[in-house]
Amino acid sequence: MFWFMTFLSANAVANNASDAIEQKQQADFQEISVHTTNLEDGVTGVTGSVYIAASPKHVWAAITDYNNHKYFVPKLIDSGLISDNGREQVMFERGKTDILFFRKTVYIKLSLQGEYPKRLDFRQLEGDFKVYEGKWLLEKAPDGKGTLLTFNARIKPDFFAPAMFVSKVQKHDLPMVLAAMKKRAESSLSAQHLVNTDDLIHTPEQQGLQPVVD
Repeated sequence: MFWFMTFLSANAVANNASDAIEQKQQADFQEISVHTTNLEDGVTGVTGSVYIAASPKHVWAAITDYNNHKYFVPKLIDSGLISDNGREQVMFERGKTDILFFRKTVYIKLSLQGEYPKRLDFRQLEGDFKVYEGKWLLEKAPDGKGTLLTFNARIKPDFFAPAMFVSKVQKHDLPMVLAAMKKRAESSLSAQHLVNTDDLIHTPEQQGLQPVVD
């Protein structure tokens, strides 16, 4: 009987924790919109956008911080920059997804080219997709202060996954990615403000760093 009551109590705690996490995620994602469409030949189109209270250059810094994506983007196991010749960057990511009974670890190597800090196009060079290509768009928000970050892609896995399921995965995972980019860019902006405020009191020589000029 004691074991049964303990089991119920543990389940209640777990459920409460799960509910709290879900509520936190819903709060984080409430300003994030994600839409998917079924395209020809089993390709899924996905578009997601989020308002970020930071300049395009801070948002650009977040989405191109390939070596650190694994530390702040959920479900990423590893990531990094492979090469950069000034015109094209090559990076890789290894991540996992798990929805209900489906668990899958995927690898992708991307070529990226763009126009700083407005647009970043990407396409798969090798990996677990038949089709993986798209772009990040960074636009000044109507308020003149923030940035509207949009992710637009065409996706088709190179493993069995019905388009309906791919759509479900994107609607589940993409908000996490956009929320992570938002948090990273806004945190970077807050850190810059602290540096600039400190610069009013201390000289660069005293603080040992140069403030970022917007």
